[in-house]
Amino acid sequence: MMKNRWVRAVCLLAAIALACGLTRAPVAEAEPFPRRTPVVEAVQQVGPAVVNIFTEEAPPQAKNPFRDFFGNGLLDPFFRQFDSRGSQRRSLGSGVIIHPDGYILTNEHVIAKAVRIQVTLIDNREFEAKLIGADLKSDLAVIKIDSDQPLPHVKMGRSHDLMIGETVIAIGNPFGLKHTVTSGIISALDRTIHAGKREIYNDFIQVDASINPGNSGGPLLNINGELIGINTAIFQDAQGIGFAIPIDTARRIVEDLIEFGEVFRGWIGVSVQDLTPMLARQFAMDHTRGALVTQVFRDSPASRVGLKPGDILTAIDGHELLDKADFKRKLTSYTVGDSLEITYRRAGRDAKLRLDVVKIPDNAALQFAKEGLGIEVRGITPELRQRFRLATSQGVVIVSVRRNSETYRIGIRPGDVIRQVNRVVVKNQADFNDALIEARKHSSVLLLVQRGQSGYYVTLNLELP
Repeated sequence: MMKNRWVRAVCLLAAIALACGLTRAPVAEAEPFPRRTPVVEAVQQVGPAVVNIFTEEAPPQAKNPFRDFFGNGLLDPFFRQFDSRGSQRRSLGSGVIIHPDGYILTNEHVIAKAVRIQVTLIDNREFEAKLIGADLKSDLAVIKIDSDQPLPHVKMGRSHDLMIGETVIAIGNPFGLKHTVTSGIISALDRTIHAGKREIYNDFIQVDASINPGNSGGPLLNINGELIGINTAIFQDAQGIGFAIPIDTARRIVEDLIEFGEVFRGWIGVSVQDLTPMLARQFAMDHTRGALVTQVFRDSPASRVGLKPGDILTAIDGHELLDKADFKRKLTSYTVGDSLEITYRRAGRDAKLRLDVVKIPDNAALQFAKEGLGIEVRGITPELRQRFRLATSQGVVIVSVRRNSETYRIGIRPGDVIRQVNRVVVKNQADFNDALIEARKHSSVLLLVQRGQSGYYVTLNLELP
């Protein structure tokens, strides 16, 4: 009897619970694959800081300067759109806000020759931008917009520890399609690419994320939404290959552009040459990679840390040096105030040292002229004008020419007057110093030389530290 009562009581309670809805609801199935991935979060975080850049340029320009690199005609529709009068063209590119005050990082070729720069944000707000500074050598530029409110900006990451195969995200405005997102992986590091006939860019990040015309200047992000590079170039005939400037390189350039409006590239005070197979054997090297130190300038950073002629430079900050040209390219990414670590080999042993990058001293131009061109020059004084019977008082006069130099072989002699360096007018010693220091960025120099009443141009190979 008691057992039957107990069974009936249990059934009654169950019925009451069912009627009152007290039974547990079915458990919702967990989402098998979360849709809010790190890529989604990074894009939502950084997207508002990516801007669309339009520029107007003064006429005329028959072709864009990157035609040889990007491929004939590939970017012309996007870098040259004439208005109805044919008097201006509108260029299209991307940029990323790097500071809440409105500083925007982009490519130099995006804003080159612009007479007007217009920036559009993701919320369709439009701003007139002013140019803060641009650097052709690195293809980087900083522009600025003014807003009453703090602007969204991207967090700077780092690029020295990037890994081949890690996920990256590119955001830009390809073909005018605002805020297009592509993703992929890092395909390679330390790439060197050629833009046109003269420009050479080194240390690029290669990615397989789609980068198309209009992406130039946009951000390359890691999976955490940090800025690790500035998208800058594509190959026309390649599919899925893009390039970005590493943010560690860009950061040094940006600091100079914001503070000074230009980049002060540094100097460590060494001259180097390539390692030939014969030289490599003499220095007990089993390969020809590296740069052989031929001269260390007195009182230079290199001399202060003990570098010597005969040392073989094999890496800068862990990046292997292939040859003399590679050494010069890598050095251009360092500015005054930076420090770098040099790996070198001496007497068969590898060693490392750290040195500071400094401004080229004012008196270095005279050493450059002597070492690189084989000439000694002086400002024109009444005494020198009388001594060499000069027909002008402007320029610098050559007082000696090294006999085994290229300068001597082409016929330049003491008494000749240099009036231009790379088409920069030279009126005095200071002009010559400035022009020659600027010319050291190139592998050759164009001189306008005056002898008597006649003038002529000569081109010389330039070997300056």
